Amino acid sequence: MTKIFDRALYPYARHPDQDANAPVRHKVVIIGAGPVGLAAAIDLAQRGVPVLVLDENDRVSHGSRAICFAKRTLEILDRLGCGDVTTDTGVTWDHGRVFFGEREIFSFNLLPEDGHKRPAFINLQQYYIEQFLVERAQALAAEGAPLEIRGRNRVEAVGAHSDHVRLEIETPEGPYALHADWLIACDGANSPTRRMMGMDFVGRVFEDNFLIADVVMDADFPTERWFWFDPPFNRGQSALLHKQPDNVWRIDLQLGWDIDREAEKAPERVIPRLKAMLGEDVDFSLEWVSIYTFQCRRMERFRHGRVIFAGDAAHQVSPFGARGANSGLQDVDNLCWKLARVIAGQSPERLLDSYDWERVYGADENILNSTRSTEFITPKSETSRLFRDAVLDLAEHHAFARPMVNSGRLSVPCIYDDGPLNGPDCDALPPRTRPGAPAPDAPAPDAPLDNGWLLDQLGRGFTLLAIGADPPEGLHEIDPALTVLVTTRDKAPVLADRFAGPAPSALYLIRPDQHICARWSQASAADVASALARASGLKHGASHD
Repeated sequence: MTKIFDRALYPYARHPDQDANAPVRHKVVIIGAGPVGLAAAIDLAQRGVPVLVLDENDRVSHGSRAICFAKRTLEILDRLGCGDVTTDTGVTWDHGRVFFGEREIFSFNLLPEDGHKRPAFINLQQYYIEQFLVERAQALAAEGAPLEIRGRNRVEAVGAHSDHVRLEIETPEGPYALHADWLIACDGANSPTRRMMGMDFVGRVFEDNFLIADVVMDADFPTERWFWFDPPFNRGQSALLHKQPDNVWRIDLQLGWDIDREAEKAPERVIPRLKAMLGEDVDFSLEWVSIYTFQCRRMERFRHGRVIFAGDAAHQVSPFGARGANSGLQDVDNLCWKLARVIAGQSPERLLDSYDWERVYGADENILNSTRSTEFITPKSETSRLFRDAVLDLAEHHAFARPMVNSGRLSVPCIYDDGPLNGPDCDALPPRTRPGAPAPDAPAPDAPLDNGWLLDQLGRGFTLLAIGADPPEGLHEIDPALTVLVTTRDKAPVLADRFAGPAPSALYLIRPDQHICARWSQASAADVASALARASGLKHGASHD
């Protein structure tokens, strides 16, 4: 059977742009048709923004690469139109186990709370995500959405100007040039765009190497995350096991620093390591092998005039914790509604500076957590190793020590505390729904919240959610596109508990990316208008003038 990554999904075809006398100007050009670039294209197209995606390949990536997709990513994919197929295809898991040597020291549940549409995590090969996003993009284009993907169009040069970006592009039939009002660089960790603009990362590269092997086997391991410190089959190192669809299993094995990377990828080196872990009698085959080094780095700024970086092109973290692809999807979830408003003339360009502030903040949070994970997993001194091993011994029998065990703090959505778009807060309401936080999902079974889940009801614009309170008069005079949702504790008790807590009433202003920007126990139309102006970039944030 032909694998997904062995066939072209967006093959090269000559375009009239290549025969134009002068470079044709496009509203938005995205470089890179990976998950981040495709998600950005779909988001913008759904908002009516014309977008062109350029990619040097014509098919999805080879190898599973990113496999752990978090609840927040699935919620973003819901809004992009491919949440169901992604979740249904993936392997759902909430539980994980941690081992020290040959013994299990504890297990954990990432979603102990009921009442969410999506699970804590699914495991799914990246090439499936890319396939679903390509198919969604092509379906939108077939319906008339302004979205195009051009395969085998490699960007060779980028020239940034005050009012546009010039691109020099190479194709199988020769070069041509384009102009873009805006360029979004989603071209990966080795971003040619970043290099062509003379920019680099700041941060750390850790002295260790890890082997990734995607193994096809019929095994009866449960659908859980298993992590070993100092396992008997990889003494002094660590190991990780995850299940994926199609009987594919992801295995990560720590190798150390002083190795021959190419030699370690050879089957004659990989297979004995896997047999030591799985047993001599287990029948398996290799689908994909790679070696990576922990890197915790980012660009100093993500926005450079009309060129904006997202995903691995903007930041890198170690893969333990599933913070790479998940944070990249959050990047474009943050960016696209802002860029669409700027293009439509609804917000000034300074709104895009909040993308830089918020996603640099998110990258720093991910880098901090990833660095801590790396230092715990790979201690670089005997003292650090003794401390880690003592924590692991204690965690087997004492619950207080378990939060200290760090086998890769798993990805959670960033909360933009003190963010430039945040408005008023109400201390009487639950901390989990403070300004800057993503709105938690909740069942919403009764009209007008009649689609089953809260997040499915939020519009592509701003939303005012009123719980146990009447919304102020005149809201649609403030913003005709504002979605207004009204419910009570009796109609939606779980939703009310998560957003209002013990308070009798609550009103929330929620951004297009489903982050909360303001909340009150009661509010006037003027209160909502002021918070909406701040969140739209029409008024400077007080702490970021």
